Amino acid sequence: MAGVMDSVNQRTQLVGENRLELLLFRLGTEQVYGINVFKVKEVLQCPKLTMMPKRNPVVRGVAHIRGGTIPIMDMGMATGQMPIPEEKINSSFVIITEYNRKTQGFLVGGVERIVNLNWGEIHPPPKGAGKENYLTAVTQLDDKLVEIIDVEKILAEVSPVEDKVTEGIISEEQTEKAQRFRVLVVDDSLVARKQIQNCLQAVGFEVVTKNDGRQALTYLQEQVDAGVDITEHLALMISDVEMPEMDGYTLTTNCKADSRLAPLYIMLHTSLSGVFNKAMVEKVGADDFMAKFSPDELAERVMTVVDELHQ
Repeated sequence: MAGVMDSVNQRTQLVGENRLELLLFRLGTEQVYGINVFKVKEVLQCPKLTMMPKRNPVVRGVAHIRGGTIPIMDMGMATGQMPIPEEKINSSFVIITEYNRKTQGFLVGGVERIVNLNWGEIHPPPKGAGKENYLTAVTQLDDKLVEIIDVEKILAEVSPVEDKVTEGIISEEQTEKAQRFRVLVVDDSLVARKQIQNCLQAVGFEVVTKNDGRQALTYLQEQVDAGVDITEHLALMISDVEMPEMDGYTLTTNCKADSRLAPLYIMLHTSLSGVFNKAMVEKVGADDFMAKFSPDELAERVMTVVDELHQ
């Protein structure tokens, strides 16, 4: 799979253009799945796996890669499908990803190619799919349905993260102040929305949630069209980056281009991490960036923003 990754410069050019690159893969059937290339560090033939005692069944073992030990999860098994048979593991591939400040690998049947798409071509899962599905979005490619996996849901099930704020992190005075403010949270992952919402509500904030950038922009425009001062209506907006219909970068760009929305403080809060973040945030004009997901850090950062903006 040498050359499967594009250069940093090429990928950064997508920022603010409402575009993404998907790495397409299969899990053992003809169904095609996708994962954002920004999340992918490397794709390789499955290395030797070492079994670990008391591991989650989804974790097929750990691999020693470039000086580090990385858990390897069976993507099919994690999404309720058949696991890759033992005899086929050596001929399978591992997609090494970075999510929420951690590196992990996903075992897949085969890796196909990278495609460049517009987020407008990416749509939420059909409503009939139910809340228990493992999709954040779907798209059509070559007359075939491509399903985009909700990796954050998988990680939350395999290795749950705490979404409670540690007692004492936020003072009673700050909690009283937070109760006067409203925060808009935008994220296509139900798991991520709930994590952020629980964190902020524990601090005292009122929380409004939207599923993607298009929904959020419509909501914001409706407010200012009605004569609302957006900075009085919202203390800030916390937005994911990867979302169907309109990504967080394009949402930010649209907000900052509208004089009525430009004063709104925008924090990009995403599982994307690595070397791209600073350049991306500067390019679209976001006010802040934070990697998911630390409830204590998020609570402290949001309170600091509110304190600075509302002395």
